Amino acid sequence: MDMEFVEIDGFTMNVEMFYGIVVKRKKVKISGITKENVQKSRNSLQKLIMSGNNIYGVNTGFGSLLNRKIKPEEEKQLQVNLIRSHSAGYGEPLSEEKVRGIMLVRANSLCRGQSGCTTGLVEKILEFLNSEIYPYVPEFGSVGASGDLAPLSHILLAMMGEGEIIENGERKNASEILGKKQIRPYELREKEALAFNNGTAAITGIGMLETIKAKQNIALATGSAILSMEALGATKKAFTPWVLKARDQPGQARIGSALYSRLDGSLSIEKGDKNRVQDAYTLRCTPQVFGAVLDTINYAESVLIREMNSTTDNPLINGEEYISAGNFHGEPVALVCDFLAIALTDMGNMIERRIARITDENLSGLDAFLVKNNGLNSGFMLAQYTAAALCNRNKILAYPGSADTIPTCANQEDHVSMGANSANKLTEINKNVNRIVSTEYVLALQGMDLKKDNYSPFSEMIRNKARKHVTFLEEDRPIYKDMDKMQLIMRDFAEEIMKDLFY
Repeated sequence: MDMEFVEIDGFTMNVEMFYGIVVKRKKVKISGITKENVQKSRNSLQKLIMSGNNIYGVNTGFGSLLNRKIKPEEEKQLQVNLIRSHSAGYGEPLSEEKVRGIMLVRANSLCRGQSGCTTGLVEKILEFLNSEIYPYVPEFGSVGASGDLAPLSHILLAMMGEGEIIENGERKNASEILGKKQIRPYELREKEALAFNNGTAAITGIGMLETIKAKQNIALATGSAILSMEALGATKKAFTPWVLKARDQPGQARIGSALYSRLDGSLSIEKGDKNRVQDAYTLRCTPQVFGAVLDTINYAESVLIREMNSTTDNPLINGEEYISAGNFHGEPVALVCDFLAIALTDMGNMIERRIARITDENLSGLDAFLVKNNGLNSGFMLAQYTAAALCNRNKILAYPGSADTIPTCANQEDHVSMGANSANKLTEINKNVNRIVSTEYVLALQGMDLKKDNYSPFSEMIRNKARKHVTFLEEDRPIYKDMDKMQLIMRDFAEEIMKDLFY
């Protein structure tokens, strides 16, 4: 890759490349070799078409209509009709980042040269990405098998100039926007609609985006846990290196090491080491719980990386072979999205219990609800209520979508993954966890100020940055403003925490 463009080839996509293109809006291109691979696949398809054999999705109908023969002169219209009919989604539009992620995954998969599309189709996807064109894609419609048919069809419909594009928050006719930007609508060739909409790009693109956010959340949550330990005068003996090594779990070792090193130099923790035999689980077992979450995030990431670099449409082409298979089935990515939802939900549960502990004078040793003159002042009483409500919401969302299947297409597609729902619900879970983490920062800082002790350099760094924006609570005020401000400023130190924890 060079300074201006990220080069994709269908085989080497990683998290850094994905994040750079999807979030940082870097430009993207394909190499000459990649174009050759795509063209070879196209040439193979053309030979198969000339042979006169029945080729699913080229000269036959789709799904349970696979035995309906299509005339040669109708083959291109078949592709157009597929996208028109399958643009059947419903609901609020997916975010621009999600749509960019989906388009990137689709383009990268087609670059592998096993789908029979033209290089023109790949180039058109990249043109949309590089021009920052945002197709309207409704949230619901994919069942995650036979690919993410509905969301992908909505994207290609916009590329054809027939769908809708979101500009300045408004849905507008694609033809109008493309005309204004002097971009030609794409004209589909044989199999190209099927190559585009028959894959797991929606589950994978959304899942990868939310996995990145999950990693940011666990880094921030590790920081907020440290501040709570400071405020509660915890002991760090349970994070002693040899203790961590006694259990062969990499996430636990990483989180425990981070806690141990960042609490170093704290007088509050030194007192805890001398006076406490052990802490409650939400303090002592943070490496075990957060570590398991981190391992889950890393596992999900590894599956999603493999999926980004896979061919997932149907049928597949390899030289003279043209085989209908099941790579479009979303089960691998559906399961990890559900696994990640469960892990993040439980991390939120642990944080909420620390919030409850720090606001309870009987457990914290601090002023009730972290405010002086309590009784007249309720302080942060309701912050715990809100955290509890968010945890409950996440528990509702944590039910695995992949535990369900509803047959589709006249029972031809009789087991589906429901992975798109599994991926999309991660967005709300991540947001809720971020809100719970923000609440812990606000309360832990208040506890540290009430305790008035000497804290570790790491904790003082966080406190100094945060207190420029969120001030000490002397008496009751609307605390939602404090929590909102904390959410914004957490971004400032997220990278610093992540750098030490993950890289």
